[in-house]
Amino acid sequence: TKNPVKNVNIEALASKIRSNYARVDKVRSRIKATYDDGKRKQQVIIQFRLENKKKLWLSANMLVPIAKLMITPEEVFFYEKFQKTYFIGNYDLINKVFGTNFEYWDIEKLFLGKPFLDPGIGKWKQISNPQYYILVPQGKNSGLKPTLFFDPVSFLLKEQRIIFPHTNYSISIKYLRHIRLQGKPLPSLIEVTLFDGLKTKRLELEFTKTYLTDGLSFPFEIPPGYSKIKL
Repeated sequence: TKNPVKNVNIEALASKIRSNYARVDKVRSRIKATYDDGKRKQQVIIQFRLENKKKLWLSANMLVPIAKLMITPEEVFFYEKFQKTYFIGNYDLINKVFGTNFEYWDIEKLFLGKPFLDPGIGKWKQISNPQYYILVPQGKNSGLKPTLFFDPVSFLLKEQRIIFPHTNYSISIKYLRHIRLQGKPLPSLIEVTLFDGLKTKRLELEFTKTYLTDGLSFPFEIPPGYSKIKL
């Protein structure tokens, strides 16, 4: 139906949601990224490439290339041309701040429109809402407890909200628009909102050109003379 079913069978709902996941091998896109911290707004163009379960590559441009990022299941690599600095490390740079255990797969999920926690695993509770199927995990051992919003017609993830335990941080990731490529739904407009207890920062990612492809290269080489930094 066009409206959420009250007291829906969550196991059946989870099965429908999972069957709708975009299963892709290689994808590339052009992203118009807009960052807004309330004081200034800045826009850059990002070239995005992903090889499922292996690597994710971003190259940022402002008329000329300014930075590159590549992440794998083991490491995070980054360099920027303004200060001529680079970083090589792991996911501690995220997890130390938020008290989490994010991994490479979670970054992939963000770009592919998948929830961080699978509603088909563990116990979940439905929160009554006239517009969305809203699910929250139950149980003491579930770790992060995101609130998930699903469209009742397409069963696509529309938003996931997370309050990070023992911190003032909360994050909302909204999937405002999707496209279908070869019958596979992929996000075409993502809005990420981070609140630190005092200030709100927003990042809008508009995917202007997206392709599923067989051949992809991931050029990444830290230029000589750059200084290593610690985050």
